[in-house]
Amino acid sequence: NPPLVRGEAGIEPLCEMAAEFGLPQWVFGMSTYAFVSESKIICTYTQQGQWHLASLDLTAKQLTKIATPYTDISSVKARGETVVFLAGSPTESAAVVKLNLATSQLEVLRKSSDLSIDTGYLSVPEAIAFPTENNLTAFGFFYPPTNKDFAAPAGEKPPLVVKSHGGPTAATSSTMNLKIQYWTSRGFAVLDVNYGGSTGYGREYRKRLQDSWGIVDVDDCANGAKYLAEQGLVDGGRMAIAGGSAGGYTTLCALTFRDVFKAGASYYGVSDLEALIRDTHKFEARYLDGLIGPYPDRKDLYAARSPIHSAERLSCPVIFFQGLEDKVVPPNQAEMMVEILKAKGLPVAYVAYEGEQHGFRRAENIKRTLDGEFYFYSRVFEFELAVAVEEVPIYNL
Repeated sequence: NPPLVRGEAGIEPLCEMAAEFGLPQWVFGMSTYAFVSESKIICTYTQQGQWHLASLDLTAKQLTKIATPYTDISSVKARGETVVFLAGSPTESAAVVKLNLATSQLEVLRKSSDLSIDTGYLSVPEAIAFPTENNLTAFGFFYPPTNKDFAAPAGEKPPLVVKSHGGPTAATSSTMNLKIQYWTSRGFAVLDVNYGGSTGYGREYRKRLQDSWGIVDVDDCANGAKYLAEQGLVDGGRMAIAGGSAGGYTTLCALTFRDVFKAGASYYGVSDLEALIRDTHKFEARYLDGLIGPYPDRKDLYAARSPIHSAERLSCPVIFFQGLEDKVVPPNQAEMMVEILKAKGLPVAYVAYEGEQHGFRRAENIKRTLDGEFYFYSRVFEFELAVAVEEVPIYNL
């Protein structure tokens, strides 16, 4: 998807290359490029999930890469020879960065966090590709467990947490994510999946999710986990999946309609697609038309792909985290699933937060959630915790 210009012969590409120059317009004011002059723009593009900064000469139609230490770049703005953007990398948290085009000097104006972490505790992701359904390839970032103070027993393979991002047609980022490092520093491997439909791998890849949400994303998460197990990188008997919002829907579908994962965690995840399309906010009111089908014409698909209607097929432990003020995915979606699993006799936990909405904001709740999920897995996979964390009540265990 190259930058385009309207010429005498119609719309012409300014720079043809196998890269993605755009993003879904999730919110107002997003920008992946900025004009420096009438003949030059500064742009960002992504290949294999990694973002780059470049200068594009509009007259010569020539792209020149600008070297930076960052793997995730967004929100580009320019005035004269000064360019400002958001950036991050696997070892650096997101920051506002200024680039002086005249001197090529980079300056960090403001960091999102001043926390400094010894790199011996940081897992640097590897961009991986793996086979999936229909002889296709899917992508993700694999984080091996990393902690300079500890090593696994000889022959021990790490448990795995598969992360399914929200959106769903967004993409995961390689910027340092302390929520992922929480797991890798404690002996878990993490696979952060950019399943079919994710942005960053071209139009055809993004179109894979058309009419196929709840199928393609689920297959890719499951196949990514199986690939790592087959490669001997993780323990195939201790694989979990977790995600929030749309990623929570993928998580619940994977646990309901596939038999790959032994446990899961749903963060304000969608279990009833019909409830979502009736209750969701105006900005995404028709979003599901292209992901599932027009509603109510294809009401059958909404029911068939809703985990709430097939919960009897779910056969492994699940923990649910939910904000009680959530207007996007109301609490009743989680609560209905919890009651069904309790009745089935499956281990299940439910942690609800007063005052939290769609995504948790309070530090104590974020910590409680990470610790709670870790505690839940320790009971399900039967391993001892090196450090005590706050317990969560687990039914049927």
